[in-house]
Amino acid sequence: MFRAFRNNTMLALDTIRAHKLRSLLTMLGVIIGTGTIIAVGAILTGFDGAVTNVFKSFGPNAVIVSREPAFRTTDLTPEERARKQLTYDDVVALRNECSACERVSALSFPNHGPIVTKYKGNAVYQTQLRGVEESFAQTGQIDMEEGRFFSEYESLHHAPVAAIGADVKKGLFGMENPIGKVITVDGQQFQVIGTMRRPTASFFDSSDQRIFVPFFSFKKMYPNFQDLAVSITASNGHLPQALDQIRTILRIQRHVPPNKPDNFSIQTAEQMVEQFRQITAMTFLVMIVLSSIGLLVGGIGVMNIMLVSVTERTREIGVRKAIGARRADITVQFLLEASVLTGLGGIVGLLLGWMISGLAKMAFSSLPITVPAWAAIAGIVVSVGVGLFFGIWPANKAAKLDPVQALRYE
Repeated sequence: MFRAFRNNTMLALDTIRAHKLRSLLTMLGVIIGTGTIIAVGAILTGFDGAVTNVFKSFGPNAVIVSREPAFRTTDLTPEERARKQLTYDDVVALRNECSACERVSALSFPNHGPIVTKYKGNAVYQTQLRGVEESFAQTGQIDMEEGRFFSEYESLHHAPVAAIGADVKKGLFGMENPIGKVITVDGQQFQVIGTMRRPTASFFDSSDQRIFVPFFSFKKMYPNFQDLAVSITASNGHLPQALDQIRTILRIQRHVPPNKPDNFSIQTAEQMVEQFRQITAMTFLVMIVLSSIGLLVGGIGVMNIMLVSVTERTREIGVRKAIGARRADITVQFLLEASVLTGLGGIVGLLLGWMISGLAKMAFSSLPITVPAWAAIAGIVVSVGVGLFFGIWPANKAAKLDPVQALRYE
């Protein structure tokens, strides 16, 4: 059995070597389809890992309250667009009345851009300006490197102080110590009192262009900007209670009738991860369908070439039958030849997928892109399966040839 399998495999490889260009063109669809599966699987796995790490870096007890969903998979509904904005009174109510909430901080960011930050002759474009309260420093999003974060006193008294990210420090100051220096952020001056380490988790790149200023300093800077979000950390083991209390407090605070839905959004890190995975699952499904077209084209090509091969080798089939080969032997021979052909295409496609994944990792260095084992195994199994499926008809045709007629074939 093993010897017959080995001999048929060697015969299949000899046939492929004898028709190199024809075999390559036949495998092309399989190569593209398999390569797409591998590359898409690697990129989506890396993207999923990066986004999941970002959301989970908020902590298991993190809650984001906003007027509209902070992370959403669909467009805003008319009801969401019509919602009134959250106010600082809502933040105060949550801080005073939510017993299961450990920390509550208002969070604001400009609704225009880009924000330019300058120091002497240096400038950093597209800085990420955020107005937060002092409690935001304990949410797990802030890791101070030098200096300190601002205090409650500085926040309440509109102090023009700021904590800057690693790339803002590098772009503005280079090797110079930034502590105590005055920078200009969107036309307003702030004194740098601290620098932050680069976040361990990020989306597409690892740049850190954050600038955090006291919430009331931000409000003074943008007096006409009213919208805000609320960053909340629930007490350990009390996340469900915190969610219930947050909803109850805000419904009362915002005068929501009992028969009306919430006019605000509450999201946890776990919920945002689940919503994101709904997007990636749909994207992966679409890419699988598209790559299946390449496999279908490759499979049709394999069937066509195998039918040609049956015609070209009619006398050979007749000789094999004349010396005792059974129908099953002929069927196995041609099926094995088709599966070897597509299997080789799958291996080349695997290498192609690895190359594409490597290029994507170079382009987006922060994404943990790796080829998952399931994608590599699925690519090879599917490619061999394509050969077996589309080789059935040619193999049956070869097996059914009459040996006498086959020997007479010219």
